[in-house]
Amino acid sequence: MSASHVLIACWITLAVLSTGTVALGQVATSGLVSIAILAVAVAKAWLIADGFMELRHAPRLWRRLVLSWAVVLAVVIGIVISSAL
Repeated sequence: MSASHVLIACWITLAVLSTGTVALGQVATSGLVSIAILAVAVAKAWLIADGFMELRHAPRLWRRLVLSWAVVLAVVIGIVISSAL
């Protein structure tokens, strides 16, 4: 697959995930839906890191740092959301 095809596929997937985030946000009546929104946000962060930033070809340390940052941030936000409910 050429680089332009990969970027187009990433863009389409990001558009679908963004639409899903908006749809979930409109029905966010429980903490479980908020956690689902965070999961979609982490998926988008991973897609941006691997697809647009092309970190899948980067050294492992850098890739792990960038990808784990999204997970750590989502976990902290999830804990805050859970404790507020």
